[in-house]
Amino acid sequence: MPSLWKRITFSFASVLCVGSVALLVVALSTEQWVTARILCKTGAEIVNASHPELEQFIGDIYFRFIPGTKGQELVQSINGGLHMMVILFLLVAMGFALVSLSFCIYNARKVPYQSIKGYKGIYLWNCIAAFFVGLALLCFLAAMRHHRLTERVANFRETLFVLVVLEDRLDWSFWLGLGSVATHFAICGVVAMSRIKLPKPEIKKPEEPTISSLDLLY
Repeated sequence: MPSLWKRITFSFASVLCVGSVALLVVALSTEQWVTARILCKTGAEIVNASHPELEQFIGDIYFRFIPGTKGQELVQSINGGLHMMVILFLLVAMGFALVSLSFCIYNARKVPYQSIKGYKGIYLWNCIAAFFVGLALLCFLAAMRHHRLTERVANFRETLFVLVVLEDRLDWSFWLGLGSVATHFAICGVVAMSRIKLPKPEIKKPEEPTISSLDLLY
């Protein structure tokens, strides 16, 4: 049976594993990966809009990773292979995070007799999970910067007007993925703390009275 300190640290590590999976689920299901401001260039040129009037032709755009039925054609037109790699890497990372969760629960209840089921195993699964999340984020950045993802999404199925991206920025869904990476490193830190041996409180024994030979004479 592990000590109280180890049960506390591994239980906290289990909570962090659940938090990492929750972050990835929310990141995949939300639409705030990128937020961009776009300008309808064709409309502005038709009316010869000046600076104050340009605001009427400027809007915001954002998109998600798991599309609905209408978004499947969009995925195929914007390098669908890279898009699916991002989703696949995030799902694999979620799988390894769940494996790490099972190892943390096991270590909180029992003392493993194999090293791979103890600290080394938890370090391994969390590093792999963080690695796959990092790969997913890098693939997304490559799609965004080198494949002009925002511009292609804005002009999807647009034949009459040309939309120009004024600025685009990473939004909070992307940062949730980065937070998942940080969570896995935090799990490794918490597990490392469980190996700290806390000093046990010393219980003072009551002093036994000493009886000398003179006391026996009296």
